[in-house]
Amino acid sequence: MKRYCPILLFLLLIFSGCTQKEKSSELTSVQDSLPIYLSLANDIQINYALKQEYAQKAFSIVVKQKNDSISRFNLFKIANRYYNMNDFKSYHEISQLVLDRSISSKDSASIAKAYTYLGDYYSSRVISDSAFRNYFLAQKIYLQINDQHNLARTLLSKASLQYNESDFFESEISVFKALSILKNKKNVNDQLYECYNLLGILYNEREEYEKALEYQNKALNTLNDKSIPADLQLKATSLNNIGFVYMRMKNYKQAIIYFEKGLQEKNLFEEKTILYAMLLDNLAYSKLKSKRLDGLPDQFYRSLKIRDSLGLKMAKVSNQIHLSEYYAFKKDTLRAVQFSKQALFLSRSSDKLANTLLALKQIAVVDPENASKYSKEYIQLNDKMLKAERNMGEKFSRIEYETNEIKDQNSSLQEKNKTLVYVFSICTLLGLFFYVYKTQQAKNRELIFKQQQQIANEDIYNLMISQQNEIELTRIKEKKKVAQELHDGVLGRLFGIRISLDSLDKLDEEAAVSKRKKYLTELKNVEQDIREISHDLNREKSELINNFVSILGKLFEDQRNTYSSKLITTFDPDIKWDLISNIEKINLYRIVQEGLQNCNKYANADIIKVEFKNENTNLVLTIEDDGIGFNTNKTKNGIGLHNIEYRAKECKGTVTIKSAKGEGTILTIKVPIEPNNNLHNDI
Repeated sequence: MKRYCPILLFLLLIFSGCTQKEKSSELTSVQDSLPIYLSLANDIQINYALKQEYAQKAFSIVVKQKNDSISRFNLFKIANRYYNMNDFKSYHEISQLVLDRSISSKDSASIAKAYTYLGDYYSSRVISDSAFRNYFLAQKIYLQINDQHNLARTLLSKASLQYNESDFFESEISVFKALSILKNKKNVNDQLYECYNLLGILYNEREEYEKALEYQNKALNTLNDKSIPADLQLKATSLNNIGFVYMRMKNYKQAIIYFEKGLQEKNLFEEKTILYAMLLDNLAYSKLKSKRLDGLPDQFYRSLKIRDSLGLKMAKVSNQIHLSEYYAFKKDTLRAVQFSKQALFLSRSSDKLANTLLALKQIAVVDPENASKYSKEYIQLNDKMLKAERNMGEKFSRIEYETNEIKDQNSSLQEKNKTLVYVFSICTLLGLFFYVYKTQQAKNRELIFKQQQQIANEDIYNLMISQQNEIELTRIKEKKKVAQELHDGVLGRLFGIRISLDSLDKLDEEAAVSKRKKYLTELKNVEQDIREISHDLNREKSELINNFVSILGKLFEDQRNTYSSKLITTFDPDIKWDLISNIEKINLYRIVQEGLQNCNKYANADIIKVEFKNENTNLVLTIEDDGIGFNTNKTKNGIGLHNIEYRAKECKGTVTIKSAKGEGTILTIKVPIEPNNNLHNDI
């Protein structure tokens, strides 16, 4: 069995090699057929259905290929085939596909080209704002990659779009931008022709006829370059445009010359049937205006028939208006009205208001009985058209501005990303240095903070000492007063009563009784005086103990006088202030001061409540406001809250903060009351 194994392995390798060869051959066959499909899809000799089939076969091959420059190039070719077939739906889908692939590959040139394809699509669909946006995006990319040739083409496409939307001024600017690029370039006569031709049309619309003729003749001169294909019939186009300028100038004799020259161009009817019909209509109209009726109205009817066969509905409007003018000239009012009504009906099926305005103007002339109605509609539509043109111009400007802003933001983000990379690299190298520096800086800040705290504590302590000195002076005065009263009043009276009582021994019992009652009453009065003096002494002690409360009262009074928010303060009478040390009182005072400051700066509160409460062996300070609140999970503690926590810690206390956005804030400080504190430390 072993001797057959090498044979079987050899046969397997041969079979595998044949299979791979067949697959490779099949793949090569498919690749070779792609150019054929692309060529057939563009062959004017083949009917529409077959061209569609070949285009679809080409697409089926390319769409399976790897996303590289060659496959994207072929996708553009397929999109062109669909555009030539007027299958704009397929053209749009493939243009969008190649745009997505270009973006994923970061192929700037292909991205810009895809934008121009999409611009052409939206332009053909008369979706002007979308067309403008895509042209402008392409323009920005071509500018970035310095592709001058395609930048000029894109500017021309944008200028044509702006012209079609009657944004003549901006269209002129775009054309001159293209010209400034092309003026020093070689082999760009086709683009120069487009620039000069469009400028001629623009100036004709603006009734600057001398300039219009100047640029139309420049366009005609560029056609001396034999590299421009004759089948484009650009010479006939220029002759028609020059004739049209003369027609607008009412120089109909000169216009007829150019229209006749244009019609004499070789193969014009076969290669540019639409242009042939236009020249024929313009020639007939110029003859009518110059009162030369030879060939009329046959030339009008022939042009109308051609346009009708090509499905050019809006072009037919021109023929119908001209026929109406012809029959009005011939005094055939019935036909004149008939053709003007046909023109009006057909023009209303389009969103091109200019055609409707021309039809209304003509029908108002040939139908004078209804002229006022048509004139009124003319005025309304004219205002609407002017407003639409102005809005479209503004929309183009807004699109340009918004696109620039987005691009600027993207550029800014890219620059920021680069900067972040550089900063990250530098931070990595210098991280240790910054760590040491920041640590030392933090220690310095902490030291400065403690020094500031010490100074602040000394200020408060001095204030409290000053208050205590004043109370001490008052207490000395009160003691002196009590001593004087005891010495001069109580002791004197007691001495007098004692002497009087001694004298009772010398009296008989009966006389002594009445005297004794009198002296007992006098002793009661002395007792009452001693009680009042005792009360005064107790009140002095209470004032001594409550001196801290009075200091806080001054702070609260300043708060009420300075800020509009209502301040409510509460002191629990059960608090034993004599058990609280001066250091703790200083810290509590500072906490209240900081809490009020935070309410004033950040809370935007209407009501602020400050409460001191006794809870078992703890003194509880609560500062509450009904302000805007904040998210305690997201907001980092500022220096104010840090100070409060630090001071609470100095008092061996705790800090609790409850807050939420729109629900106010409650700050709670709980400080233990030490029973071993001495009264002589109190304020």
